[in-house]
Amino acid sequence: MRTWLITGGTSGFGQAYAVAALEGGDQVVLTARRPEQLKQWADVHGDRVLTLALDVTDPRQAAAAVAAAEARFGAVDVLVNNAGGGSHGSVEDADERELRQTFEINFFGTATMIRAVLPGMRVRRRGCIVNVSSVGGVRAFPGVGYYNAAKFAVEGLSESLRQEVEPLGVKVLVVEPGAFRTRADSVGYSLGAFPVREDYEGTVGVLRDALVMMNGTQPGDPARGARAVVEAVASGNPPHRLVLGGLGYEQVTQKLEAMLAETRAWQDVSRGADFPDSAHQPGEYV
Repeated sequence: MRTWLITGGTSGFGQAYAVAALEGGDQVVLTARRPEQLKQWADVHGDRVLTLALDVTDPRQAAAAVAAAEARFGAVDVLVNNAGGGSHGSVEDADERELRQTFEINFFGTATMIRAVLPGMRVRRRGCIVNVSSVGGVRAFPGVGYYNAAKFAVEGLSESLRQEVEPLGVKVLVVEPGAFRTRADSVGYSLGAFPVREDYEGTVGVLRDALVMMNGTQPGDPARGARAVVEAVASGNPPHRLVLGGLGYEQVTQKLEAMLAETRAWQDVSRGADFPDSAHQPGEYV
């Protein structure tokens, strides 16, 4: 029986991850800034659930949540960094406070939780860290540049972290959901809440309109997506990255194939930047 510590319990995938873990016979610590909103849900699931107050941007609260989880269930076996938030607007026009908060929650909050659980996982030589990124952590879109940047940062952090902790028995899985029918994907999708200046109507405005039109009809099912993540963790050998949703799969593969094709097309220019007599062969790190 594993113990899951899941952040962002009141929106998005949070409760879906918790339910999927419980269905698998595990225990769950579900956190939120306003845990009173989880009480009715928690009462249904009994002693295998603990709900806690947690603002992931506060290192003291993160440490306290991990300590409470260990006191109740003995250890944190799986951390799911699900807490996050979106940011809309062009790179030029995005609200300064909003873009900084986007990084605080999506990137620094993720790093804070990782640093809180790693000491215990290192000592036990086992564990799994699930960092919820996004298709937008692989492929950027107009109008969500700062959200993309924060999720790209999560991807880079996770890749480095994996190399550091896998020799210690700790797995790292990055989850990349596409468009899912969650409450988090519904907030703010209205024309009035997402203003766009005229010069960007053909780019940012197109994305805004697509989000508004898709709201409530996103193809992704949070319950199915969460079960896929739980199954990947339970396998004992999760992939480095797991894209969720057919639309997301198409968007990610298109980006990676185009990137590889462009890189190869410019191969001679890239290689020509070396000293002419260079014979260096890449090793594991350099």
